[in-house]
Amino acid sequence: MLLTHTDCHLVIVDIQEKLLPAMAGSAGVLRNALRLAAAARHFGVPVTISEQYPKGIGHTVPELLEAAGPDAAVVEKMEFSCARNEALKARADALRRAGKTQLVLCGIEAHVCVLQSAVGFADLGYGVAVVFDAVSSRATASCDLALARLARSVIMPVTTEMVLFEWLQRAGTADFKALLGLIK
Repeated sequence: MLLTHTDCHLVIVDIQEKLLPAMAGSAGVLRNALRLAAAARHFGVPVTISEQYPKGIGHTVPELLEAAGPDAAVVEKMEFSCARNEALKARADALRRAGKTQLVLCGIEAHVCVLQSAVGFADLGYGVAVVFDAVSSRATASCDLALARLARSVIMPVTTEMVLFEWLQRAGTADFKALLGLIK
């Protein structure tokens, strides 16, 4: 399955102020999440941002909120899986009824919230892609194992550039020129 911007919903999992600095390769995760959010905003792909216990872990990093734009939905959760949170599940279900059957997930931590969310939404019948270069965990080994586990399941492993180029579909268009800065 190729990803199309008309069928996708971007879910950014728990990239929060107090949690992000503890992640392995945090700068790369943030850079790629920003690229995904900017492309989603350009194409009108709905963006949902989860925040795990923001009272203790802080809110989503401000530059990511800005990149996602004012239409992004930010939802607090206590569940590790976004698919187990009633508000997040209801939003995904409403967007699925509008044709958004593909979920693209990025965020932290790969072995906890990202993995459980990806598997949970796949179990609910969504086509799920996890952006492997836009996820991390505190321990590299935890992230590596989570990605290996996801790659052996029905979850589609993708990179940020795969998502961008699949959403673009072709070069030489106004969209391609507008997003070229995200690719270079």
